[in-house]
Amino acid sequence: MWKPIQQGSTSPSPNANPNANTGPNPEPIRSVPTASAPEPARSAPIAAGEQATIGKGLFVKGEISGSESLYIDGKVEGSINLPGNRVTVGRNGQVSANITAREIVVLGKIRGNVSASDRVDIRAEGSLSGDVAASRISIEDGAFFKGGIDIRKPEAKATSVGAPISVAAPVPAEVTKSA
Repeated sequence: MWKPIQQGSTSPSPNANPNANTGPNPEPIRSVPTASAPEPARSAPIAAGEQATIGKGLFVKGEISGSESLYIDGKVEGSINLPGNRVTVGRNGQVSANITAREIVVLGKIRGNVSASDRVDIRAEGSLSGDVAASRISIEDGAFFKGGIDIRKPEAKATSVGAPISVAAPVPAEVTKSA
């Protein structure tokens, strides 16, 4: 940790760091770069939530459900049900499952039907064989897709532009004659 030099002192105390190598040939201190986990390519950051990861050395067979986003770089067979979250199939990912999620990003291979409440994004290196049901879909050049597409209308919001607004007709007040 860096500490400012106090006024009146021109050099740090020789006993400032008891672990420092002060021998005849002191080695310079080298910083070691830390490795960070690679992020899924071009995917939007996850908002205020956690992301679980199935690494490329893992094989999962069965049903996956939960309340956090999932990054798959291994193999999955069965079903994936993560409504309200994102499922990303990485470049090494191989999924044979029906997937239900808010958003599905395909960089690897999916065999099965996918249903997204928001969007499905098939990237250039991605492959999807199965039907898609989503509000939005994006298929990049070079991606493989075989199946049907069902575009669902997004759920109407009360304040959205262009949404029909129902207004109650005014009711006339009762008028009485006074004599």
